[in-house]
Amino acid sequence: MSSQVMSDADVRRALSRIAHEIVERNEGLDNVMIVGIRSGGVDLAEAVADQLARIDGTRPACGHVDATFYRDDIAMRSVAPSGVSDLPGDLTGATVVLVDDVLYTGRTVRSAIDALYDYGRPKAIQLAVLVDRGHRELPIRPDFVGKNLPTSRSETVLATLDGVTISGGKNDAGSSL
Repeated sequence: MSSQVMSDADVRRALSRIAHEIVERNEGLDNVMIVGIRSGGVDLAEAVADQLARIDGTRPACGHVDATFYRDDIAMRSVAPSGVSDLPGDLTGATVVLVDDVLYTGRTVRSAIDALYDYGRPKAIQLAVLVDRGHRELPIRPDFVGKNLPTSRSETVLATLDGVTISGGKNDAGSSL
């Protein structure tokens, strides 16, 4: 059994709010780059960059990073790269807004940060997530959040531009993380 907790319109409003907060926090978009974490953060990063263009009149450089081989749990599970990193240039001195769909344990974000340093040394890295579901294993906190969604560990959250759904838990024995 799954239930929708955010519609596509809710997602658009959340991304618009996140974009406004990015402009406000950074006092504009000078030297700001948007980077989506493959795979769930790529479309969201593009959508945030589009929203920023509507707000500020210029679209910041946007790319994506594949953090698969930077994971600390790579030996514990089968992994395949989800794609090639495609960053908009040298990150040195830039403020990078890292975008992901769901923040859970923090391990993917930590891996993505490690991967970013292969492309330069950013002035700052800020984190934007559509959904923060808690259960952190690492001391990682998002700067921009679309929705805080407390979940159990047995639930699964799917977040896309089309909406956010939650499934699993006690009432759905077939789902797992």
